[in-house]
Amino acid sequence: MSKFWSPIVHTLTPYVPGEQPKIQNLIKLNTNENPHGPSPKVISALQAEATDSLRLYPDPDSGRLKAAIAEYHGLQAKQVFVGNGSDEVLAHVFQALLKHDLPLLFPDITYSFYPVYCGLYGIQYETVPLNAQFEIAVDDYLRPNGGIIFPNPNAPTGIPLPLAEIERLLVANKETVVVVDEAYVDFGTESAVALINRYPNLLVTHTYSKSRSLAGLRVGYALGDSSLIEALIRVKDSFNSYPIDRFAEAGAIAAILDEAYFQQTRQQVIAAREQMVADLQALGFTVLPSGANFIFAQHQQVAGEQLASRLREHAIIVRHFKKPARIENFLRVTIGNNTQNAAFIKALKLLLNG
Repeated sequence: MSKFWSPIVHTLTPYVPGEQPKIQNLIKLNTNENPHGPSPKVISALQAEATDSLRLYPDPDSGRLKAAIAEYHGLQAKQVFVGNGSDEVLAHVFQALLKHDLPLLFPDITYSFYPVYCGLYGIQYETVPLNAQFEIAVDDYLRPNGGIIFPNPNAPTGIPLPLAEIERLLVANKETVVVVDEAYVDFGTESAVALINRYPNLLVTHTYSKSRSLAGLRVGYALGDSSLIEALIRVKDSFNSYPIDRFAEAGAIAAILDEAYFQQTRQQVIAAREQMVADLQALGFTVLPSGANFIFAQHQQVAGEQLASRLREHAIIVRHFKKPARIENFLRVTIGNNTQNAAFIKALKLLLNG
């Protein structure tokens, strides 16, 4: 600790991101990155952007990118907010829309950045337990609140919440904002974007890191009623007027325009996920139903921590969560390419047979 710290620093428990080891020939299935590279059109757009214009500031409004996103989703540009990765977008969401007198609600097993934001911004919150099947139960959220946020599909469980259930929540919760964090929605979950024009209290967040293969470029966005977007812009312009640089804007626009590549690669991930589910079930794993680019599974006899440790000996990294206790035997496994997935299953067979 340092005597020079502001008082709030002593109270913070920072988010711990997935491990990024510097190991050669590592099979990295722990951070939900896309196994397929970005569209070749993205690479071309980035190369074209490397000009003398880099001496100039980017557009603070990211107008071209907002227009492209709006057109893709059938919305207006005033319903789009963009930021430096969806984590930054979510940080602004917590500060601009979710700090009220009543507590914010989110699942007890979910994206572990949510309580970190609450600590940073002094937001009261209550966690709502997932049901016995590890699902979000809408009925448990039908009570006074200062806002509701959850990923869909949920993370780390991967289980989607049907769109009809999201709409039921919106109908019953008209006085506060409902944020649906759709980081993984493109891998087989129905998006809530279709509900935006009917529910002014709905905000949906997306990222280019997963299905668009641009985790290294840092682009995220939110979609919602223009009044919600205005609140986010006010916070952004009080924090960082230029979050999207020239490369990020050019690459993101190219990615959203290459629909054929997007559809091809996401379907490859979905097919690989279904194969991995079958392979794991054959090895005695219980696998939760996933609408994401990862699976959440536990073996019926071998502890998750033991499996994660032994896989590391084979240069395979997966994500193991020690807390809460309900999930301590689960592993979260990112869907890799076919070679990586085959090596993962082969290693598991060796470990389990041993």
